[in-house]
Amino acid sequence: MSPTVSSVLGGNVALLSEQVRDGWVDGEAGRVHIPPSLSLANSFHATTPPHSLSTPRILRSSRPCSTRARSTSSGTGRPKVGRERRERRGNTHTICARPSLSLSLSPPAPFPPEPGTADPDKRRLLAQLASLDAAYSGGGLPGYLFNAARLLADSRVGANPFTGLVPRVPDGEALEFGTPAYRTAEDAGALAAGKAGFVLVAGGLGERLGYSGIKLALPADTARGACYLQTYVESILALQDAARARARKGDGGADPLSITLPLAIMTSADTHARTEALLKEHDHFGAAPGQVTLMRQERVACLADGNGSLALDPTDRWNLLTKPHGHGDVHALMHSTGTAAAWAEAGTEWVCFFQDTNGLVFRGLIPALGVSVARGFDLNSLAVPRRAGEAIGGLARLEPAGEEGGSNGGGGGNRGGLTINVEYNVLDPLLRATVSPSGDADDPDTGYSPFPGNINQLVVRLPAYLQALESSQGVVGEFVNPKYADDARTAFKAPTRLECLMQDLPHALPDGSLVGCTTITPVWAAYSPVKTAAADAAAKAAAGAPTHSATAAEADAYRVAAAALRAIGVTVGEDQPATFNGVPTDWPPALAWSPRWALTLSDLAARVPAPASVSIAAGSAFVVQRGHPGLVIGGLNLDGALVVDVPCPPGARLTIGSAATPATVHNKGWVRRALSADKPATEELFMRGFKYCKGETLKLEYEVGGAFVWPEAEEEGELEGAADKKKARVATVL
Repeated sequence: MSPTVSSVLGGNVALLSEQVRDGWVDGEAGRVHIPPSLSLANSFHATTPPHSLSTPRILRSSRPCSTRARSTSSGTGRPKVGRERRERRGNTHTICARPSLSLSLSPPAPFPPEPGTADPDKRRLLAQLASLDAAYSGGGLPGYLFNAARLLADSRVGANPFTGLVPRVPDGEALEFGTPAYRTAEDAGALAAGKAGFVLVAGGLGERLGYSGIKLALPADTARGACYLQTYVESILALQDAARARARKGDGGADPLSITLPLAIMTSADTHARTEALLKEHDHFGAAPGQVTLMRQERVACLADGNGSLALDPTDRWNLLTKPHGHGDVHALMHSTGTAAAWAEAGTEWVCFFQDTNGLVFRGLIPALGVSVARGFDLNSLAVPRRAGEAIGGLARLEPAGEEGGSNGGGGGNRGGLTINVEYNVLDPLLRATVSPSGDADDPDTGYSPFPGNINQLVVRLPAYLQALESSQGVVGEFVNPKYADDARTAFKAPTRLECLMQDLPHALPDGSLVGCTTITPVWAAYSPVKTAAADAAAKAAAGAPTHSATAAEADAYRVAAAALRAIGVTVGEDQPATFNGVPTDWPPALAWSPRWALTLSDLAARVPAPASVSIAAGSAFVVQRGHPGLVIGGLNLDGALVVDVPCPPGARLTIGSAATPATVHNKGWVRRALSADKPATEELFMRGFKYCKGETLKLEYEVGGAFVWPEAEEEGELEGAADKKKARVATVL
């Protein structure tokens, strides 16, 4: 039995305030004892003694023989109390008492053992224990401590979770942005997205980036100014618009208005209220009531030492230290909130997971969904090219030594191999020790490692996902990463906790699941996150590493838009080099449009039907604020700045120019200027190191629906089709 838990035979930690004094013993020893008398009558955890626990199939770690030990999610050492509890709760007539639970605390504070002493503080600690117990899907607090005991034991002896495993190149597809293969996969994915749900793992606050708000509120670019959350919601609504349009054209199909693509957002205590407020302030960015679900992630208890003692707050002896459990909690929340099951009941077939500050993610998720349909993948990890040794995890298929070409060799999952992320500092020594004396080396033909870089975006088939959640209770895998302070590897330099990662879901999938990956090239076409503060970006740039800064992310957003226009045949001026915040970047024209105007390349081709009649000069700016498919660029020669704002009611339409007579816009436009050290700037601008000085802008703004043509209507002195001509405005903004 765990040396840190004198009796962990199951049980909910419950609080009955009138019985607090009965729940307090051994205070001087720093031990909390929760007797059976404090259990709630309808709460039950079954008993699973340690000797009945099975051995994990594949343990894993991000460090070879390191202090970081992991567990798998099914067939693990976790007590099976979660499953037993669920079965018992189905029988409302069954009430079971539970054995007592004793927890070691560190440091052993001199708690008053006398009844009636410090009762409010005792209640506070017991309430926290009850909350921690309720929040952990894998068997409550007893399950957490069982996992901790085993993982700490593995860490203490330096167990290598990859012993006996051989890394192979994963199965999947590589798609170059804009090519016919990419467009085919994107079209298939957009079609399948009509039955998809989306899960956003909202990272947290932007303090590390120099931003005082939540990261979802950061602008994805400064030309349009839409925040990341707006960009994501509008991308989902664009897919929903397309699904409804197909339904309207079909015979006897679903009611178009009944098609709603759900979005679930995992928040934290720090971000939940702010995310809620952001959605409310902007009317959910066009999403329907109930379309967006917020799932709040709770924390887990910190471990003070190698014996698994629970760490107390040094400033408050009646409070346990807690930390986030990791973004892998999204799976537990999808299970415990019933969200995944509700989506399945509503007809959802796919679940797409993505993270908070990568505005280009749908450029990869949609074609990856198309690949999943074509290849029959149950799970598909989105990837980008990586160079050998680059500090990004590599996707690999791990097979038992002596086996090759198991189910994973054909795109398979958990029989004979497992396709999963392996950290870069583990992959190289693992390859050297098994199949490749040269380790993780770049392919001379491509210049990249054959093991693509994992970017933690997933496409999962919902039936397989439900099975994984059912068997694991959503706890898909955990690891512990203590920093030891002694040779005996029992004392920690600082408290640690168990953690879990979203991308470790393949460990929980049913045997025989088909797992693969989709690699999008070049990297900037689908992956340019904001993860680095301005102060650190210059150092990364000097070292030749990706900066993952707000500066680079904005430039990449324009670069992808320019590449999309070029892919359909539009002439776009050359990039202009400039350096801001110490990050040298090539800047295309400032091109930013709402995803609801054109999300995919096929959408863009439909909105620009005569691309040979459209040109955008270097240094120009083209912005579409409210996106509506009724905006058509028939012909345009742009040298300057053009901003278009079209309302979204059905029937609204604006045509700019024609192939025979392209519209011409020539003005002073916008110029990027580096920020002055002696002038104040907003946090959003400081992160980028520049601002747009808007010398002159032509703005086409329409506040009512109708059919409009520009510039013909302007030349005739009216806006054709305007129900209220005063609300339709063409203006040059100086």
